[in-house]
This record gives sequence, C-alpha cells and structure tokens, in this order.
Amino acid sequence: MLDTRRLSDRIEIADLLTTYTRAVDTGEWDLLDTVFTPDARIDYTATGGIQGAFPEVKAWLAEVLPSFARRQHLLCQSAVVLDGDAATVTVYFANPMVTVRGDVEHLFACGGYYHHDLVRTPAGWRSRRVTQELVWTR
Repeated sequence: MLDTRRLSDRIEIADLLTTYTRAVDTGEWDLLDTVFTPDARIDYTATGGIQGAFPEVKAWLAEVLPSFARRQHLLCQSAVVLDGDAATVTVYFANPMVTVRGDVEHLFACGGYYHHDLVRTPAGWRSRRVTQELVWTR
C-alpha cells in the first residue's frame, strides 16, 4: 500500500521526467539544471551520442539537437523503485525527430529505456545518473 509520501514522490518523479523531455524537445537547455544534479553522469552512447558529466552533455545537446527541425520524446510506462531518499527508474521512451533537407522531411525514430538513478535533494528529486538503452530504430 502506498502512503502519501510515496504517492507524492512518484508524482514528483513523473514531473521530473516530463521536465526532461520538455527541455530537450523545446531547446530550453537550462531546464535541465532542474533535472540533473551538477555532478550527474549521462550516457547516450546507445543512440550514437556521448557519455560524460552533465555540463559536457548539456552543451553537446544544445549543439547537436537543433539539427533536428522537430523533436518529440514520448515517455510511456515507468518502473519506479523508491528507497528512502533514492530511487531507480526505468522509463520506456519513443523518440521521433524530423530533419528537413530542401523540401523533404526525413523522420528518424528510436525507442528504448532511460535508466535513472535519482536522489532527493533540498530542491526536489534530481537524476544523478541516466543511461539510455536502445531497443529499436526506424
């Protein structure tokens, strides 16, 4: 049975994941500061990206993702395991993105899982590590 605190934690974690996708899809890169701890480690190598410290990966996202005219991260079901002030989360994602060359749009899409290690901070839940796992591409 879930108590009020655990329900609140799950809602806050869902909001954190939504903030992540909104930041990446809208290009509001500074929103990522409210998602990750300053010392977070991020690994996007499964989808051809980089891995490294949060500041490095944040700068990389801001440089690379604008090459896609439109981006949309869709988050699906998530498995959340709460352990006091820590949590592990596996969330399914589908990620269609569009590039435009001349008058032709090209769709790239992939799907998989984000594996987050979260920690409760004075400012709320934050991701201290995320690893992307690729399941499919199109």
